[in-house]
Parts: sequence; C-alpha cells; structure tokens
Amino acid sequence: METRVAVIGIIVENGDSVEELNQLLHEYGNYIIGRMGIPYRERKINIISIAIDAPQDIISALAGKIGRLSGVSVKTAYSNV
Repeated sequence: METRVAVIGIIVENGDSVEELNQLLHEYGNYIIGRMGIPYRERKINIISIAIDAPQDIISALAGKIGRLSGVSVKTAYSNV
C-alpha cells in the first residue's frame, strides 16, 4: 500500500486528555517517524508535532481520533511525495 509523509500538529489545552493522546500515539507508533513536544507553561498548553509515514487512511484515522479528545486541536499537512 502506498504511504504518504505528513506532519500532524496538535495543541493540548486539557491536561486530562494527555494520557489518552499518548495511548493513541503508542498505538500508531509503527508509523511515527518522530515526535516533538513543547510545554508552553505560561499558557498552560502543550504543542506537539508528529512526523508520520503511513497510508492516507491511517493518517486520517489517527488525526480524527486525536481531534475527538476533549480540549485537543489537530491539523494535518501532507507532503506531495
């Protein structure tokens, strides 16, 4: 199956959702190239960037599940490769 490279940008405003988010990322860990997390303490949010190489439906499924978490925003940018 053909894969795509994408970046998933995540902003976590509700700390109670972090455990569920980490579980999802662990579940899709085989597709994740890298992850960068930045705690922004002054605003009490976390900013996470996920680089992923996976089939389009896997990327969409992960982003959709993340977006359904309480207090979590997500956007995905796809490469043309």
